[in-house]
Amino acid sequence: MRVPDDRVIARLLVAGQGVLLVLLVVVPGRGGWSVPGALVVLSGVGTAVGLGIVLVGGTALGRGLTATPLPNEHAQLRTTGLYRFVRHPIYSGLLLASAAFTLGTGSVTRLVVLVLLVLLLTMKARWEEVRLARRFDGYAAYAARTPRFVPVRPHRSPDRCVDDSTVT
Repeated sequence: MRVPDDRVIARLLVAGQGVLLVLLVVVPGRGGWSVPGALVVLSGVGTAVGLGIVLVGGTALGRGLTATPLPNEHAQLRTTGLYRFVRHPIYSGLLLASAAFTLGTGSVTRLVVLVLLVLLLTMKARWEEVRLARRFDGYAAYAARTPRFVPVRPHRSPDRCVDDSTVT
């Protein structure tokens, strides 16, 4: 059996993400929980902030920005700006915008799509991180000190042995 190359897998991951984002917008918007006016406003603000994070994160990559999770020839390891707080600010912004939008619609169907999007983006980020670690010598150290999506680090007990060379 032939193993698909990275470009095929990268395109499939992007296609899956695109399908889920389209579904998030087009599936029915009601039928789950009631949405008070304040939540609608907060949802709009969260969606806007999330999209702003996507824009800032993408702009910071410059010519290194690609549609797929494969670094192109212009890619550089970014560890400043939003990348100082999380390894994948574009995905973080996308997840914030999607979660805020979903909560503001009160749709259980959209909530299911959101969960699938979280799973897909987690899988996509892990897949991408393997390629980034191969491409950039400092990536493993950066990944060890920088969270993937949410800019908080869980408390680790001092007696727990952690292998910082792994990409999480």
